[in-house]
Amino acid sequence: MKSYEKVFNKLQNSFVKMKIYSYICNPNFSFRIYKLLKINTVDTLSYKTISANKETAQKEWIQVDAAGLSLGRLASGVAKLARGKHKTSFTPHADCGDYVVVLNADKIQLTGKKWDEKLYIRHTGHPGGQRSLTAQQLFDKDPIRLIEKAVKGMLPKNKLGSQILSNVYVYSGDEHPHQGQKPKSIDIKAYL
Repeated sequence: MKSYEKVFNKLQNSFVKMKIYSYICNPNFSFRIYKLLKINTVDTLSYKTISANKETAQKEWIQVDAAGLSLGRLASGVAKLARGKHKTSFTPHADCGDYVVVLNADKIQLTGKKWDEKLYIRHTGHPGGQRSLTAQQLFDKDPIRLIEKAVKGMLPKNKLGSQILSNVYVYSGDEHPHQGQKPKSIDIKAYL
């Protein structure tokens, strides 16, 4: 047994860990003993970051009423719930969010002149094939698409974003086919 190991054993038996640090600060204290003490104290602690994945994610069903809400504020709250950012186990690279059911999409609001001036532009892929719709025209065609497009724009632009968007269900009226999952009704304003 080497001399610094004997000193280390004496220190460990006779002093509490807080006193050990005062010995470390002493310039005559051997670096080898410092290494042994450091290894000993670090081993007693355990720091583990819990990272959720698809299997360990605890998903819930949440129901949101969109009646009278602004489109962008609703979409940001729905995207946060669908992504899982409100959970302590949020993991950026995994789908750990909740299933979100949005009701009353036909009662959404836009402020200012956005009904007439906000454009949704797409392209057919052929020369001169740019097509555009105003928010009012898209709303008249299908109010569900208005909310889906807003939520999609607030999610990651990759495969994960597509997977998260498939967890969002939007319906025009009060009825939806997910009664069997017993969704919990929440106020979206708390998540804005």
